[in-house]
Amino acid sequence: MSETVAVVRASRPNFLILAPLCAGLGVALAWQQGASPALIDTLLVLIGALLAHAAVNLLNEYEDFISGLDLITRRTPFSGGSGALPEVPSAARQVLLAASGTLALVVAIGLYFLWLRGLPMLVLGAAGVVLVLTYTRWITRSPLICLLAPGLGFGPVMILGSLIALGARLDSAAVAASAISLLLVSELLLINQIPDADADRKVGRRHLVITMGQPAAARLAGLLLLGSYGLLGSAIWVGWLPTWAAIALAPLPAATWVSTRLRGALSNPAQLNTLLGTNVAVLLATLALLICGLSL
Repeated sequence: MSETVAVVRASRPNFLILAPLCAGLGVALAWQQGASPALIDTLLVLIGALLAHAAVNLLNEYEDFISGLDLITRRTPFSGGSGALPEVPSAARQVLLAASGTLALVVAIGLYFLWLRGLPMLVLGAAGVVLVLTYTRWITRSPLICLLAPGLGFGPVMILGSLIALGARLDSAAVAASAISLLLVSELLLINQIPDADADRKVGRRHLVITMGQPAAARLAGLLLLGSYGLLGSAIWVGWLPTWAAIALAPLPAATWVSTRLRGALSNPAQLNTLLGTNVAVLLATLALLICGLSL
């Protein structure tokens, strides 16, 4: 495998769909408000979200490699990193340069929207950059912040930031959509930490799977997952989200299956992998359907 291929793998391209979906929620909310954003601004919002996600993945891969975590972790298709740097150690510098380059592009896009929209853009943009830079080295040492940080980044920061960038306003629908995304993404990172807990503990990480234990963390992940659908239904009921948003409830049976089976699968790696894969599909489908519901 060449160093270039290793850099691409380290960005974890299979998972980069999450950021455009979250930013896409912001775009859909802006159109629902009648903002009619310019095409170039919409494209920059989506590209910026994609680059931000790639930057945090690349930085995470680099720091996991230099800390030695990549050498002791048990990889699954949904956790444990890409494995690119243990296979091609000489690509570590290129991965760090790629992380720096993608983050620089994100900052450049943010500066354009700061010039266009003013101070509110600075607050959310700076929060996003801080999350990217601090997640692996510092945030993973604090259990509660580690739980919330991914959801905050892909939920309020990305969705509300997209709305502001597109000249729309922050309303109840935006708050509801960002809160739903917060719960879904925080649950995703929590459940994907389950297979990594032993290796993570050895390099000093302290996320909730380590501090609470796997059974309690699995129970919390289930509550977060089902809670996101409860929040979605409640937001539709009180009129914060349009009735068509109810199509995003379609993955609820699969989400319920994941939540109820997770604790029993902790000692069965094959079954756990199936649940992890289903969980990813549930999250992506829910966000995509919510975008459709907001657009109808």
